[in-house]
Amino acid sequence: MHRREALATLLATFTSSAAFAARPQVSTLIGTGVPGYSDRQVNNPYGLVIGPDRALFFCDLDNQRVRRLDLRTGTTSTVAGNGQKAYVGDGGKATDASLSMPHEIQFDAAGHLYIAERDSHVVRRVHGGTGVISTLAGTGTAGFSGDGGPASRAQLRQPHSIAVEPGGRRLLICDVGNHRLRAVDLGTGSIQTVGGTGERLPTPDGARLEGTPLNGPRTMAFDRSGTLYLALREGNAIHRVAPATRTIHHVAGTGAQGYTGDGGPARLATLAGPKGLAWARGALYVVDTENHVIRRIDLRSGVITTVLGTGQRGDGPEPEPLKCALSRPHGVLVDSRGVIYVGDSEAHRIRMLA
Repeated sequence: MHRREALATLLATFTSSAAFAARPQVSTLIGTGVPGYSDRQVNNPYGLVIGPDRALFFCDLDNQRVRRLDLRTGTTSTVAGNGQKAYVGDGGKATDASLSMPHEIQFDAAGHLYIAERDSHVVRRVHGGTGVISTLAGTGTAGFSGDGGPASRAQLRQPHSIAVEPGGRRLLICDVGNHRLRAVDLGTGSIQTVGGTGERLPTPDGARLEGTPLNGPRTMAFDRSGTLYLALREGNAIHRVAPATRTIHHVAGTGAQGYTGDGGPARLATLAGPKGLAWARGALYVVDTENHVIRRIDLRSGVITTVLGTGQRGDGPEPEPLKCALSRPHGVLVDSRGVIYVGDSEAHRIRMLA
């Protein structure tokens, strides 16, 4: 072989190896595939966030706890919940309180942790300094009441998702059972409906958010500009809310349930009960729960693709992302490095795509 041919072969081999090494691979961060409660086991993980200390916090749903995973050491600790499914403990340490199906969590700029508890019909707050838990919104009884008054006296019905607005003034709540999006002013404590009418009707494209029907608002995420992305579980669609006009615009999903459209416009694709969203680097990541996949929408081109999962329910195998089956995933998070974390709920794992 001539020297030039040898160099070309070496370069081609190196390029191919580098490209292979650069492909994202999936691995299990915590979980064994069997439900449990330990440094190695979880039981139906849902929402996830990176905390102020750069640790991973997650809802360990069927353990009725919110837990912290140190990403450097791999050790876990409980930050809220005693393992009992109930609504008790306000005014005491969060670790001594009982939670009832914690679905999603968020931190505010002051380091306070907010927990959406579906079956208690409340949103609770863990004080960042003292660790004391209290109720921010909801009475513990399902219903719809209280707009214009204190959030702690208002009724919610199965709140699933929460998000702190950019600037930190309000906490938004997906009040799924009431088919409404509600907002709590964190300064005054008052609550108001900001979207949804209580009707299970289609959402008109371009309409004002206030007074427009929302069919099962399940989860949401903000981008850096303050645009809100909102997934409708029963509506099988994703919309964005323009911050300047407060109008709502169709992003993905036809409204029909299915698993089609990869490689084409997200607006023409079908989804099946989307239950998690994360924005990162000009893309929206969608937990397409009943399709058992994570999908990515390029917000510039509008094209949707699958980045993790096979479309069939299962548990692995790892590490090839499109060969790794998931089992009704719910939570998704993308960190500052672009690493994707997924609460692979009924596989009882938190997976990492990096």
